[in-house]
Amino acid sequence: MGTQEGHYALLTRVGVCDIKPMNGETRFSIIKSLQPGALNLMFSRTYTSPIMEHEIDSDSFYTHLPHGCRLCYEGAKMVLFVTGLCRKSCFYCPVSEKRMRKDVTFANERPVSSNDDILEEARSMNALGTGITGGEPLLVQDRVLGYIRLLKASFGSEHHIHLYTALPPGREILKELKAAGLDEIRFHPQPEIWDSLPGSGFDRSLEIAKELGIDAGFEIPSLPGSEQVAGFARDCDVFINLNELEFSQTNAEALKARGYSAMDDESCRAAGSRDVAYSIIQQDPGSKAHFCSSRFKDAVQLRKRLLRTARILGREFDEVTPDGTLFYGVIEGDVDGITGMLSLLDVPRQLFELRDGKVELAWWVLEEIASEIGDRFRSWYEECYPTYGRLVVERIPIDMGVDFTI
Repeated sequence: MGTQEGHYALLTRVGVCDIKPMNGETRFSIIKSLQPGALNLMFSRTYTSPIMEHEIDSDSFYTHLPHGCRLCYEGAKMVLFVTGLCRKSCFYCPVSEKRMRKDVTFANERPVSSNDDILEEARSMNALGTGITGGEPLLVQDRVLGYIRLLKASFGSEHHIHLYTALPPGREILKELKAAGLDEIRFHPQPEIWDSLPGSGFDRSLEIAKELGIDAGFEIPSLPGSEQVAGFARDCDVFINLNELEFSQTNAEALKARGYSAMDDESCRAAGSRDVAYSIIQQDPGSKAHFCSSRFKDAVQLRKRLLRTARILGREFDEVTPDGTLFYGVIEGDVDGITGMLSLLDVPRQLFELRDGKVELAWWVLEEIASEIGDRFRSWYEECYPTYGRLVVERIPIDMGVDFTI
């Protein structure tokens, strides 16, 4: 239900770790544990290219894109994880252990302790919209309403906000959400009721939401049975988003127990998930359907968000890579001695900064003065994400002789 928590794109520079971290946690242990002989419950076929693709090699396709998804495509949507509390037990839930069933709030990767944290994160990426997720957001309804009002008041009515929920809210709750400024709602019924959605309460919630002027639809994982929800969405004239099923550290055992297997050794994509979605759209090309792949989240959506953030937060001497990471040099040791050396070498002040007891500087400056550093100080090239916490993804000793032209 859109609870993907900040995938990090695979990095391609020489020497980088080739395992994709998620929330700073490696996926290697997940992939390694998947048995190649595991029964795959989903059919597997080879299809021709879909009618409408997001981007070449993204593996995502659609007949209709909700406005919230269009902003995600631009990397312009902030993810506001309002709480990890949830009364459901979806076997495929990918929420990490540090968030699952815990009443914690995050704006993208940033822990939230005040409204200022949310606004700072939104400004850091020039967010044009926000996706509110969890957990179950409506278990903290007042918090959700407060955040919607905060974002609309701070960034204007054009700041698009969508909400995920596994509950079918009644008229009063929906009226409050609309009055606060909610633009779009995405319902996430559990698989147990996919074959009995008429009369489940979701049909009534859809009807009320549309009546109030809230764009409404479904968002579920793409797995066998999804066609029942897609058919119901078509009958109700609403959209459906089908997310590629993925293995995470918290759902891997449950997925394996149900016979799912990874598509390959280099990703956490569940084999066959894309095929289910393609079959649904192929059989009903007039539906308002969208398949969002794991590759799209990483290679397009996340990369574009990182690029937006890097261009805003990057210092004058940071090199912004095509992946949206920041690349620079580091000198460690006696800070006074380092700054004194840089001053003697006439390095402009805007090309270096003291940070966390080290000096960070333009990588090309470090390359140029490497012979002057000698054994006096430790130095290396460094690459990090521009997100909260600046997760370092690579350190390269200066004496490796690698060509760093980007």
